[in-house]
Amino acid sequence: MTVAELARASGATTDAVRYYVRMGMLRPERDASNGYRRFGHADVVRVTFIRRAQLLGYRLDEIAELLSTSERGGSPCPRAREILARRVEENRAALEEAMALQQRIEDALATWQELPDGAPQGDSICHLIESVVPPQ
Repeated sequence: MTVAELARASGATTDAVRYYVRMGMLRPERDASNGYRRFGHADVVRVTFIRRAQLLGYRLDEIAELLSTSERGGSPCPRAREILARRVEENRAALEEAMALQQRIEDALATWQELPDGAPQGDSICHLIESVVPPQ
């Protein structure tokens, strides 16, 4: 099948398929008659795997590592667990940071309801932002 046919069969975009080829995650054969890349059923399975892994938050370099381990006959599952466990902690920290930012924004808006607009004076640029106390 062609790039477009593989994309349709796997639910990926043609750009994604071409990118996976450039990254070495897919290794199509070349059609001798026209030089087109030709893909098989195994490539559909592979692209479907890549897309599923991306839905779980794996990065393409991590997916490539898992594919490589599998190609060498090893089980990528222990590494898949390790990566996802680390990702849980990373996401948790990012969510906590986002929640803290949300609270600062809400607090600033509440404070600003009482403050008038003003033109810059002296070294002041925007007294609303300057009224926010920096974190200790």
